[in-house]
Order: sequence, then C-alpha cells, then structure tokens
Amino acid sequence: MEKQKMTVTVAGRPYTLVSSDPPEHVKRVAEYVDRQLSETAAATNLPSAQAAVLTCFHLAEELLKAQDENRILTRRLETAAAKKD
Repeated sequence: MEKQKMTVTVAGRPYTLVSSDPPEHVKRVAEYVDRQLSETAAATNLPSAQAAVLTCFHLAEELLKAQDENRILTRRLETAAAKKD
C-alpha cells in the first residue's frame, strides 16, 4: 500500500504521520496511545513528559509480553505440526 499522510490527535495535540498502513489502523493506534496516556496521567501526578515516558514503558512491556507469548505459541504449533508428520 502507498504511504499516506494523516493527522491524529494524542493528548490533545495533533500529530501528522506518514504510514503505509490503512488509515483505520493508524487511527486505532493513535486512539490506543491516547487512552494509555490518559490513564497514566489520571493515575499519577507526573508532568506530561514523565507521564509519556511511563506510558512508553507500559506499552513496551505489553509488546514484549505479547512477543514472548507469540514465540511460545509458534513453538507449540511447530512442535505439533512436526509430530503430525
């Protein structure tokens, strides 16, 4: 897919992004980041920059856990497929 420019709003600020992903996906990502930032800000009394960094840590933790789980599931599928052969 061809790269497209689109503007999303996160934490009340517009960001112009260029992506080859469908606009619906980019919007979904932006909404997720915005929601996570809002939750972090509501749960802490940190300045916005620190809340953003803390949110990055939470998102990175989610990503790494999902990647680990994906690796485990992939190995299980490969093992099961090998047993069928």
